Amino acid sequence: MLAFWGKTFRHPVRRQPAKLVKIARFLVSDWHYRIQSEMKISPHSICLTVPLLIATGLAQQVTAPLHPPMSIEKVVENLVRKNLERSRALTAYQGVRTYRLEYHGFLGLRTAEMVVDVKYQSPGTKEFSVRSATGSKLILEKVFKKLLESEKEALSEENQARVALNNVNYIFKFEGYENTPNGGQYVLSVKPRTKNKFLYSGKIWINAEDFAVMRIEGEPAKNPSFWTKETKIEQVYTKVGDFWLPSSNCSTSSIRLGGQASFSIEYKDYLVTSAAPLAKLSNKVTATH
Repeated sequence: MLAFWGKTFRHPVRRQPAKLVKIARFLVSDWHYRIQSEMKISPHSICLTVPLLIATGLAQQVTAPLHPPMSIEKVVENLVRKNLERSRALTAYQGVRTYRLEYHGFLGLRTAEMVVDVKYQSPGTKEFSVRSATGSKLILEKVFKKLLESEKEALSEENQARVALNNVNYIFKFEGYENTPNGGQYVLSVKPRTKNKFLYSGKIWINAEDFAVMRIEGEPAKNPSFWTKETKIEQVYTKVGDFWLPSSNCSTSSIRLGGQASFSIEYKDYLVTSAAPLAKLSNKVTATH
């Protein structure tokens, strides 16, 4: 018997299905909700340092200049403005995602994988078609399919506003400027103004030309569940035409009762099917330091 919060539960072995669903759901839904909501505001694209980081080693960091090309106030201003412009311009796209969840712990080993075709139509419509699904039926039915349903809800204007990367929701701090083979990148730390489980605390890398987020590393501003001790996430983006869209999402959570859960999404085969022209950001907009 186990006791939590004054309540007594039977030994976890006898309640494996229910607890597995709880562990998987908080790992997937909270972070995925945040990332997908952010995608509509900044379709370039929620969500951070994980044990299995996706390699981004092609970028070679150099010493940050004493005076970066632009002040942090102007960087954030341009980021918010360009995110809104890209969101309005991107009216339709399609792609393929692969969802994977793996749990090691007192419940043993549980894994599942689902490949899904995605079609987006502005302002708030997404269609999902499952290509294949393998592994734990419990995870497939109770986690992945529920996840697809909840993603549609994240497209509402109210939900988008809750997770927007702007001065209303976050405090920004300059951490450095990196020159890489792919161009300059501003590195900012972000701290949420409220302890909301749909916001995150960590670092973001911003493309110095497009003012688009290229990478996020962080953790939830608030622990999304009693069952987790720690959650780390990393989100990486790729440029598709004029837009920045997610290329990978990896998160790991340490489970309070023992074990570790790993969740990932691989994005590929993007095709922008409808978009308006984007106004180019003037290179003359160099801010005061």
